[in-house]
Amino acid sequence: MHRQIRSLLDAGHEITYVAPFTDCNVTPDPGIRAIDVPRATANRRGRALKAARGALRRGVEGADLLVVHDMELLFRLPRQRPVTVWDVRGEIGTATSGTGLSGHLRRALPALVRRVEARAEQRLHLILAEDSYRERFSGPHPVVPNAAYVPPRPPAPPGRNRVVHVGHLSEAGGVAELVESARRLLPHGIRLDLIGSADIRIRPLLRDAQREGLLDWYGYVPNRHALRMAEGAIAGLSLPHDAPGPRPVPAKIIDYMSRGVPVVTTPLPAAASMVERIGCGVVVPFGDAEATVRAVLALRDDPEGAAGMGTRGHAEALAHHNWPDHAGAFVGRLEEWAGKPVTSGQEIGVLEAWHAI
Repeated sequence: MHRQIRSLLDAGHEITYVAPFTDCNVTPDPGIRAIDVPRATANRRGRALKAARGALRRGVEGADLLVVHDMELLFRLPRQRPVTVWDVRGEIGTATSGTGLSGHLRRALPALVRRVEARAEQRLHLILAEDSYRERFSGPHPVVPNAAYVPPRPPAPPGRNRVVHVGHLSEAGGVAELVESARRLLPHGIRLDLIGSADIRIRPLLRDAQREGLLDWYGYVPNRHALRMAEGAIAGLSLPHDAPGPRPVPAKIIDYMSRGVPVVTTPLPAAASMVERIGCGVVVPFGDAEATVRAVLALRDDPEGAAGMGTRGHAEALAHHNWPDHAGAFVGRLEEWAGKPVTSGQEIGVLEAWHAI
């Protein structure tokens, strides 16, 4: 919404956005045509996927292009549809974790994913989130990396009394570890700010934690405002659980880096590799709230080291992950696939980004 759709709107295109607005407690941008669908969670996915099929059928009417982000929706594409693009964000593991799959089915999943990817490559245009995804496909495909709007100058250095989590909150995203970390940080005078919408079934947990005074949960906040709120934090937390399949660097990590905030992340391979290579944060074990607390306290007690992490992260984000550097190529590619001249400013029609998890 804040990068791809915004760039298409700025280029003069009309957008239909199919997403679980109500379930994520998000008000759609008035500049788009919004189609609300239920959010698919855990093993209760049938109703949401059925609704998605109908929503896509309505959404593509009169559209020049359809962009899909979730692999599950490749099985729900309308028969009559415009040129279709799969934006491969790579979160196959997230889509299947906690869904009640048997051990046999989980073992069979990688082979199924490979078959789906091969079939999609034959029938659809592909956009990849990372260069490393190229090896999953036989042909060349453009890379549109996770990126942020990066201020040209680094913001204020990290502070001493606050940590943040920016982005949607879910069980697979580590919400239990976030709440437990907040509980253990509070005696040290450090509060947790949660900035983002949440899955329905974890909202009571967050409300209880807020009533208990453990944290502040702000709900959905537009991205540009959320990142300003993140500035000056000791650290930005990214604590997703482990899951099978390749996964890109979470967008929130790039967001933290863009605002000079040190990162505390779980060891997803791509995320850990980036953070350790740049020296912009700390990697903690999966599901370990105590390790998260120790990392935050170490950053608080070493302001010079934390400031260095923030500076290095900002420099990397500005050099390689600044969305305006990628937006033109992204919009131009979609216009090319839609059969419109790059300078046309006509209707792209549908950008679909219904998130299954």
